[in-house]
Amino acid sequence: MTSPTNSAEPSFRDSVDIMFNRAVALMDLPPGLEEKIRVCNATYTVRFGVRLRGKIETFTGYRSVHSEHMEPVKGGIRFAMGVHQDEVEALAALMTYKCALVEVPYGGSKGGLRINPRDWDDHEMELITRRFAYELIKRDMINPAQNVPAPDMGTGEREMAWIADQYKRMNTTDINGNACVTGKPPNAGGIAGRVEATGRGVQYALREFFRHSDDVASAGLSGTLDGKRVIVQGLGNVGYHAAKFLSEEDGAKITAIIERDGALQDEAGLDVEAISQWIRSNGGVKGYKGATYHEDGAALLEAECDILIPAALEGVINRDNAPRVQAPLIIEAANGPITAGGDEVLRDKGCIIIPDMYANAGGVTVSYFEWVKNLSHIRFGRMQRRAEESRHQLIVDELERISADASIKWTLSDGFKDKYLRGAGELELVRSGLDDTMRTAYQAMREVWRSRDDVQDLRTAAYLVSIGKVADSYRAKGL
Repeated sequence: MTSPTNSAEPSFRDSVDIMFNRAVALMDLPPGLEEKIRVCNATYTVRFGVRLRGKIETFTGYRSVHSEHMEPVKGGIRFAMGVHQDEVEALAALMTYKCALVEVPYGGSKGGLRINPRDWDDHEMELITRRFAYELIKRDMINPAQNVPAPDMGTGEREMAWIADQYKRMNTTDINGNACVTGKPPNAGGIAGRVEATGRGVQYALREFFRHSDDVASAGLSGTLDGKRVIVQGLGNVGYHAAKFLSEEDGAKITAIIERDGALQDEAGLDVEAISQWIRSNGGVKGYKGATYHEDGAALLEAECDILIPAALEGVINRDNAPRVQAPLIIEAANGPITAGGDEVLRDKGCIIIPDMYANAGGVTVSYFEWVKNLSHIRFGRMQRRAEESRHQLIVDELERISADASIKWTLSDGFKDKYLRGAGELELVRSGLDDTMRTAYQAMREVWRSRDDVQDLRTAAYLVSIGKVADSYRAKGL
């Protein structure tokens, strides 16, 4: 599945600028500050060689810093053949606004390497990743105090572990070396819940949306997530976890899953786990027997459903297909899946869009928790968990003493004791922090959306909140 090539369609970078401009037109920013916030501070392009298969292969990579109103700057590194400077700069800008919206104290950055990871074996990928990291590290484009990457499309825990190890080899006396990247494996300085974080954040975002009945009604829906028909485009890490949690914990029905080689559909609900295993074993959805297969997967973006979750590439919903999209509620799990042109069409139709800078902020939020854990050199929960359990035990003991009195006829409900006595470990604390972040950020967006007559959609509200916070930071610096 590829992004649209319609020349009339704004590019991804243009889309970000259009949406930024739409928001700042509603703000009263001092002269020059609007431009300072909009522009990308710096982009470093590196071309490096690695000897592979008997010859030197040259690769091109980028690291862009959009805003340093707070440091370090934060943003993922993606490995894909479509990586180019404009895309990386647009993603870095989104990271600035995203971090500000969810109150994570970072500026925005992004990186990319133009490579197809499927073309190289594991050892070759390690050599390439380490060389790319070396080129960035020696220029402080990877540093716990200045620039902290994370996984993105085509990268994961493995690549982050290689980068962290490369940094520590080059900075042997930096005690905070593990904090140079986030998204590492748990046994290499990572944090519980990071892999699921972006998909879990999508779930929490939808839960918060459905807590507000008037917002739900604006989308032409009612009730809760239970029974809602959901179409997911892209069953990678984000789409898989979002679909899994929504179906297993909230009662939603995943009625279609769209992948690069087609789509699967079943109005009764798909088995997300079985399909994910099939994709891992077969490289796509084709051949799966438990649902109806559609060769033209993109057509199912236009299928009838309650919630559409684009969770893969940017630009999959655009001016061409937006008029045919039937979903009344779209939540952008990917970065930029709806172009500025598509966004305009959908808004005119009355579709509610939960924007990417909010919806997929779970990843950077939990990355922030991991960075804090690395700097503090202690796992969350280690100091307080057993003390919490001891305090709860006192209450349970007292309740059991009272219930032993024959004159009082009551007992503790089944499972209460075990649940109440279990102190929060790292995973529970991470999920709690993420839930709080997603709730608070949505409420900040919603307040602007519902209180201002000139704000008609959540995306504009999100930009207003985030740009306002970035502007406040610059003002505090004397700009």
